[in-house]
Amino acid sequence: MSNKKRFSLLLICMMALVMVLGACSTTKTNPSGGSAESNTAAQLDQIKQRGKLIVGVKYDTKLFGLKDPGSGKVEGFDVDMAHALAKSILGDENKVELKEVTSKTRIPMLNNGDVDMVIATMTITDARKKEVDFSDVYFQAGQSLLVKKGSPIQGIEDVTADTTILAAKGATSIDNIEEKVPGVKVLEFDNYQDAFNALKAGQGEALTTDDAILYGMAAQDPNYEVVGKPFTDEPYGIAVKKGQTGLVEAINKGLTDMKADGSYDELYKKWIGKAPESK
Repeated sequence: MSNKKRFSLLLICMMALVMVLGACSTTKTNPSGGSAESNTAAQLDQIKQRGKLIVGVKYDTKLFGLKDPGSGKVEGFDVDMAHALAKSILGDENKVELKEVTSKTRIPMLNNGDVDMVIATMTITDARKKEVDFSDVYFQAGQSLLVKKGSPIQGIEDVTADTTILAAKGATSIDNIEEKVPGVKVLEFDNYQDAFNALKAGQGEALTTDDAILYGMAAQDPNYEVVGKPFTDEPYGIAVKKGQTGLVEAINKGLTDMKADGSYDELYKKWIGKAPESK
């Protein structure tokens, strides 16, 4: 073969290689493997094939997710939301399996694949958006304080660096209270019920988290009350594993339909006792 023919053959091979590499580069991939387009729908398809939603909810948060020690039944706003989304996505509100999460465990359980989604009084934050994806806001709350009736603490303005505040591990409320009152002492507990028991035992002067959760605690014991105006904006979102845009879209459609047909307002009134405020 002449040098000219060898050069022509080499040139053709190089052009073919460039075309192959170019075609491969147009197919986007993500860390889980496969094309980005196929992976966005993967979780939703898996849920439909399985025939049930696996949802992480809290078991210690009255009004949102509380387990009855006698019956073993878990009830609350978030639990009913899980059933409503099962109806929207799978056509049957009973196709739900609930798993307990806490503020500390909800993101790890989600990313480990233990649950499909987390509906657990979870505030949407920029930091959390780096770890998980969120639905639209499904509940608007604000951080406040729970104290024993007669307490000199009647709002965030009464909290000082000498005050001991109780909170749940993994909650944004810890960062918020430390920002509002630099140097404040915070005792952290694994869950809200443990924090509430500590408040009753006198281990701190106030318990802080979202007002919606605190109202549930106050309903358990009339000796305690929520005081002051909310001092943060806490928009709750439904969390899913990063990149599952198909599932997020399905959740958002369910929320939109609930607000349009009035079932969201009914659910809100059932647990909160009043209609949601118009924005």
